[in-house]
Amino acid sequence: MNTIKAPETEAELLARCQLLAGRTLGQVASDMGQTVPENLQRHKGWVGQLLEAYLGADAGNQAEPDFTDLAIELKTLPLNARGEPKESTYVCTVSLTESGSLQWQDSWVRRKLSRVLWLPVEADAAIPLADRYVGLGWIWQPDAEQERQLQQDWEELMDRVVLGEQAEISAREGEYLQIRPKAAHSRIMAKSLSDEGESSLINPKGFYLRSSFTRHLLATQFK
Repeated sequence: MNTIKAPETEAELLARCQLLAGRTLGQVASDMGQTVPENLQRHKGWVGQLLEAYLGADAGNQAEPDFTDLAIELKTLPLNARGEPKESTYVCTVSLTESGSLQWQDSWVRRKLSRVLWLPVEADAAIPLADRYVGLGWIWQPDAEQERQLQQDWEELMDRVVLGEQAEISAREGEYLQIRPKAAHSRIMAKSLSDEGESSLINPKGFYLRSSFTRHLLATQFK
């Protein structure tokens, strides 16, 4: 697989996005010396990994934003046939043993969402994976109102986690941010603390941005 050096400036990153826009995943994979899988059933995350490699993301498995020097996180935005976000967007895992000392300002969610490169990608199942187009990426950071609501959602959800109510948290909770199971199947379990402080096993959870929120971001950017 070809390796591309990390961008040194935000302008360089956006220039790479310009070159990427309007190309198919098959064309990008060819440039990177990769083979396009037949489908994503056994290759979940392949699209994001391909685009990270093309743009020069350098975080790897480190607990850092994808472009470490720029402090920018890359999030692909799969679009349905109507050009709308197809699903909610994964942000990060939920610490199910959190003690309550963590503040929003120091949270991993806030770090992940402080500056995001959104990259729209066709995801209509009727289009072969190699023929799906990549859209024009843009860099976003929350405005004051978005930050306020994200913080409120995070605090309310984390209060439930700290109180040991992880298993009862519903995906309906939260205006922009929600907590949902994060596992390939229901047999995967993670250690949690109950409201009595006892250790138990439940399905791993993740923070996700609602598709209604990312649909608003998309509409605002390309209005």
